[in-house]
Amino acid sequence: MTETTRRNMVLGAGGAGLAAVLTACASYGSPTTEASAEPEEEASSDAPKKKTEKKAAKALAATDDIPKGGGKVFESQKIVVTQPTDGDFKAFTAVCTHQGCTVASVSNGTINCPCHGSKFKIEDGSVADGPASEPLKEKKITVDGDKIMLA
Repeated sequence: MTETTRRNMVLGAGGAGLAAVLTACASYGSPTTEASAEPEEEASSDAPKKKTEKKAAKALAATDDIPKGGGKVFESQKIVVTQPTDGDFKAFTAVCTHQGCTVASVSNGTINCPCHGSKFKIEDGSVADGPASEPLKEKKITVDGDKIMLA
């Protein structure tokens, strides 16, 4: 006699779900044939490696795009670039240290978060007004002529 109880049904369904998850996770992070072939190609020639480095050096902005005494938020890159004084460019993460919102604007010498009103100084990313208590993390940039690039 096999009596189906609610407990048996729940355990059976849970076990089936667990098996499906474990099966899906078994291949997570495993290199594919294409991925494992790619490093060998790069190792055999310097040309593809240099090409990749040039792509990484793509300009984030032109120096004319960043107003003196202000800045610009690049939301998709999660970067804010400022120009506290003429020709002095700084970059910071655009993620507010209070609760992780993306800062939205730069005005009156501060980088401003719309979520809870935190403000950060354009000179060094330090907190000008809370509730944030930690500064924005500085990002390395290079200025080459009239182009600003992430370093």
